Amino acid sequence: MVKRPRWMKPEDLELLVMREMPFGKHKGRLIADLPGNYLNWFARKGFPPGEIGRLLALMQEIDHNGLKNILQPLRRK
Repeated sequence: MVKRPRWMKPEDLELLVMREMPFGKHKGRLIADLPGNYLNWFARKGFPPGEIGRLLALMQEIDHNGLKNILQPLRRK
């Protein structure tokens, strides 16, 4: 059995394509659509606390590893 990181919840993948960035330069954009350089900036400077930080960290990992296509089936049509 593959273990997932304790901080990741399966439903977080769906949240990436539903939640909008609540602040900053990309306010209003879906977290799944944030540019990699913005996500990497958070990785260097520190993710915000709470759910938004958890989602940004997850999206940064997905983007960094070239796995954005796993979110495609979860996007609303």
